[in-house]
Amino acid sequence: MLLPLFACLGLSVGIQWVLWVVAALLHTEKFYDLAGSGTFILLAHLSLQWTGARYLRQQIQTGLITIWGVRLGTFLFLRILRDGHDRRFNGVRDNPRTFLIYWTMQGIWIFVTLLPSLMLNLEKRDKPLGLRDFLGWSLWTVGFITQATADQQKWSFRSDPDNMGTFIQSGLWAYSRHPNYLGEILQWSGLFLSASTVLSGFQLVSIISPVFVWFLLSYVSGIPILERQALKRWGSEAAYQSYVQRTPVLWPFKF
Repeated sequence: MLLPLFACLGLSVGIQWVLWVVAALLHTEKFYDLAGSGTFILLAHLSLQWTGARYLRQQIQTGLITIWGVRLGTFLFLRILRDGHDRRFNGVRDNPRTFLIYWTMQGIWIFVTLLPSLMLNLEKRDKPLGLRDFLGWSLWTVGFITQATADQQKWSFRSDPDNMGTFIQSGLWAYSRHPNYLGEILQWSGLFLSASTVLSGFQLVSIISPVFVWFLLSYVSGIPILERQALKRWGSEAAYQSYVQRTPVLWPFKF
């Protein structure tokens, strides 16, 4: 199993490097997220084909990843076409070396996040569907609905000219300041839970997938950046201060 996993890692990073060349030449990040989602889908399907097992659990897992990738990739691509740029890449898109780091990290992120599903698809053993599978897929469904709903609510909010210059605090955004990220974490947690039905021994190290997604969004590239931007933009407004005080950062309840 190790050789196919290394092949997946190499392919994930290699695809990003090839696309980095194009992005650097064009000085654009417009297809960065779309490339990431596409690579997720490609690796999921390739790993499913390599062993030829194609058990029902593997097919469902791969199908859920495909649904996630198509929806999120399309949404993010349409969003950047509407906005014209991604603020994450300000000062980066014109620096090829720094830009390469972003693309390389995306390749690694894809591999680590997919790890439970890759191991599942490369596993020739199978077990009957059980409680963990249905719990995992239910968790994925809750996460998918949460993320898709939050994304659509924010898209509609920003599309209304009356909301220009203000922040969203309605819908799911009234219960969490980042419900889209909550949905992302739930989805990958659910996919690990289902995969763990079959995985054993060293394969269980793949629990790093949901932990990595949570850590990345909570402490590195997601919430910290958006919270700093929001504080800079609306931090002096009483309405925003009130929103922050009453609304949890991620989970819809306060510990």
